[in-house]
Amino acid sequence: MTESVPGRALLDLVAVMDRLRSPGGCPWDARQTHTSLLRYLVEESYEVVDAVENGTRAELRDELGDLLLQVVFHARVAQEDPEEPFGIDDVAAAIVAKLERRHPHVFAGEAVAEDLQAGWDAIKATEGVRESVLDGIPLQLPALARADKVLGRLQRNGLDAPAAPGEGVDEESVGRELLDLVRRAHAAGVDPEAALRVTTRRLETAARETERHRGAGAAG
Repeated sequence: MTESVPGRALLDLVAVMDRLRSPGGCPWDARQTHTSLLRYLVEESYEVVDAVENGTRAELRDELGDLLLQVVFHARVAQEDPEEPFGIDDVAAAIVAKLERRHPHVFAGEAVAEDLQAGWDAIKATEGVRESVLDGIPLQLPALARADKVLGRLQRNGLDAPAAPGEGVDEESVGRELLDLVRRAHAAGVDPEAALRVTTRRLETAARETERHRGAGAAG
């Protein structure tokens, strides 16, 4: 009896997408672009979140499949680019290389670092030319998620002091405080998403200025 190899069905998905995008396939699928697919990528991502938090195992499986379709769809669109084409194999090879590079304690025989996050950040810093520790944080993230990401980067690099947690601070209390803040913003006619986004950008600007001064001091 031949055992099923994990990942075999992924080849079927790639073949189905190839058929849909090829001549004689589906006209709707054939005319999609990276830009036109963005709304579906965002929607499917949120539906996965909803399935994790509120759905059944079957619903989670289906939503993960819908999200996987978006990855394969974008890779198939990219394959047709006349100037810089890449396909699903390139996408998979890139993430495999990245995971192996960022886990030297697993794939390169190195000792497990005491601070895995610091090691992860150090490896990431060697992967591209970044002028700031804040580079690479997507502007399109929801404001709260982006603020959390920015603060995490700044605190790990000594550019923002972590707040003391205080007593009785847990998920429920934080949720209540956030909801109350949104309620107050609504009463005052303030868009809380926009307000947090603007304030986070101000923090980023100040942090980047501090980085520039540090760099100038080190160079001098």
